[in-house]
Amino acid sequence: MSGTAPWYEIANAAEVASPTVLVHTDRVEHNLRRMVELVGGDPARLRPHVKTHKLAPIVAMKLAHGIRKFKVSTIAEAEMTAQAGGPDILLAHQPSGPGIGRLIALMQAHPQVRWSTLVDDADNLAAIGAAAQAAGLTIELYVDLNVGMNRTGIVPGDAAAALYAQLCRTPGVAAGGLHAYDGHLRDPDDAVLEGLVRETFAPVWALRERLLAQGLPVPRLVASGTPTFAIMARTPGIEVEVGAGTTALWDFGQEAVCPSHRMRHAAVLMARVISKPTPDRLCLDLGHKAVGSEMAHPRVQLFGLEDAQAVVHSEEHLVLQTPRAAQYRVGDVVYGLPRHVCPTMALHSEVWAVRDGRAAERWPVTARARRLTI
Repeated sequence: MSGTAPWYEIANAAEVASPTVLVHTDRVEHNLRRMVELVGGDPARLRPHVKTHKLAPIVAMKLAHGIRKFKVSTIAEAEMTAQAGGPDILLAHQPSGPGIGRLIALMQAHPQVRWSTLVDDADNLAAIGAAAQAAGLTIELYVDLNVGMNRTGIVPGDAAAALYAQLCRTPGVAAGGLHAYDGHLRDPDDAVLEGLVRETFAPVWALRERLLAQGLPVPRLVASGTPTFAIMARTPGIEVEVGAGTTALWDFGQEAVCPSHRMRHAAVLMARVISKPTPDRLCLDLGHKAVGSEMAHPRVQLFGLEDAQAVVHSEEHLVLQTPRAAQYRVGDVVYGLPRHVCPTMALHSEVWAVRDGRAAERWPVTARARRLTI
């Protein structure tokens, strides 16, 4: 590959079917090093989420950087992480109904792993405890706190304190601590963001002190998303395990709100021009099935077509209006960055690992499945 070629291009594009995702492994390595740097050089402070990549090879890369704790959203992600050697896995999604039995089966299949999960409901806590007792297991639980996302969790206060006390006396479970996800906190100005973090988490720290004063164990605190993880890691007087999922691959959506993280884009969408329906339009094979589409356009930032306007986006097609249409032929390769990499990865059964400017091997996106074996 020519030394002047852009970093995102691959020399063997003719051998790679599109649409696909190219994972540039050297850039992933940079991002993992940067993650450790941002928590003061101590990988034990990190509990990164695997939902962004869902890839066993990246779990292995994290392990090589000393990262031993992982966060997952699904049983499939949990099973993939255990199979890849992850020794400490938090299912950050309260199990309910059949999900409780699946978690127990997972614990039985991988007894070498330290397992934990979340709870925010008293009746569900009782159900988890009863199922664990029947299986002869103890499940470590965190009380999940709602700090403003209003998606899951219980607001820190009297009800949360009561639930935590109930957890501590429920047979079949053990107190893991407190969990709080702050995905709604984002600002490109670090000083502004730090102020938002202090305000948002003041009730969490107060709850922790209240529980400790009652003689209840609060072994661990798990908090933060990608924008806030570096700030949370340096919380004075309190050790927090921080989550940072998007950091491994990065996307242009995170770059807009986290410029100081200085991560590198490691996941590149590769597509092709498949039609030129009018003189000023290009149609790419980059439909809803290939790029996360829950957000407004631009859903992909295309190199060389930065001024193109999306006019049609359907299952298999992305139609662009651009004055540069005449510069492209059917079959030409186009590269771009997703706005949101996490749902984008879930759309692909496999991606290509890129090394030395070439697509070197296919990686199955194992944990995109709803079920592996359990």
